[in-house]
Amino acid sequence: MSCMARIEGCDSPDAVQRRLSELNRARLQPGLPSEAAWFEAATLPTRLDEEWRFLEAARARVSARAACAPTDPAGFLRWFEALVHTGPGQGDPLFPWLATRATLAHMRWFLAQEVAGEAGFDDLTALTVLRMPVRPKLELARNFWDEMGRGNARGMHGPMLEDLARHLRLHDDPPAPVWQALALANTMAGLAARRCTAYQSVGALGVVELTAPGRAAEIAAGLKRLGIPAKHRHYFDLHAVLDVKHSAGWNAEVIAPLAAQSAEIARAMAEGALMRLECGEACFVRYRETFGLAGSAPSVSEGRTGAR
Repeated sequence: MSCMARIEGCDSPDAVQRRLSELNRARLQPGLPSEAAWFEAATLPTRLDEEWRFLEAARARVSARAACAPTDPAGFLRWFEALVHTGPGQGDPLFPWLATRATLAHMRWFLAQEVAGEAGFDDLTALTVLRMPVRPKLELARNFWDEMGRGNARGMHGPMLEDLARHLRLHDDPPAPVWQALALANTMAGLAARRCTAYQSVGALGVVELTAPGRAAEIAAGLKRLGIPAKHRHYFDLHAVLDVKHSAGWNAEVIAPLAAQSAEIARAMAEGALMRLECGEACFVRYRETFGLAGSAPSVSEGRTGAR
């Protein structure tokens, strides 16, 4: 199973991913020593071990394919860029359906899951950039600055998504996030938070920039069709265009130079890219199952955000 979240000998995928979500909230949310002491003393070592086993299982599932990537920098870059066509989950029929047929209730349920699985590209980039070589670090900094609206709060990307969530009232009666969406966020946060998986994080973030524009354009088309004003769908309109530029810079200034350093770094980036794509694919499959796109009628009814 893609992005399988079960850890051998442990609880269900849902239980595992909810514990890992709690871990990421506790270690990434700003706080005070007194507020974190209970978690760090009693729970943190166990959760970190559980996270590591989850990440290693996900890495093992993609390692053989990652090992097939070329080891020379030019060949590796061609392999990486081809993931937009050959990677797991690419061309999924969910997105043309969202663009042309989904109801507002379907779109709200889908976006509620996307918000639950959003780990914060800006924060992940900030974690990943630590101690990187100069050339990749500069490009990561440029990307981060764009995510920050180039110093303008109204241009920050994260709040744009939150604005859409408020407009659609996604927080009023939100559906419980499916474990696949949580697994996606937990994978991205786990890779970025650990320095021993920093290169996997580079690959995962880079493949998001590579593959997101097409999906963003179809989501934006669906929102426009459903009458969502342009100012509220700006997050997806923007990423349909800006991520094309981001991807070109990321590939030229981050992926290629790091791949030139060693075959081991290239393989780590390949693993991260495939891990992220497999998590996305698992989400798309689960979402289509919820919507009944295998042949039955969609199961998310009008008038509510989705079933708990």
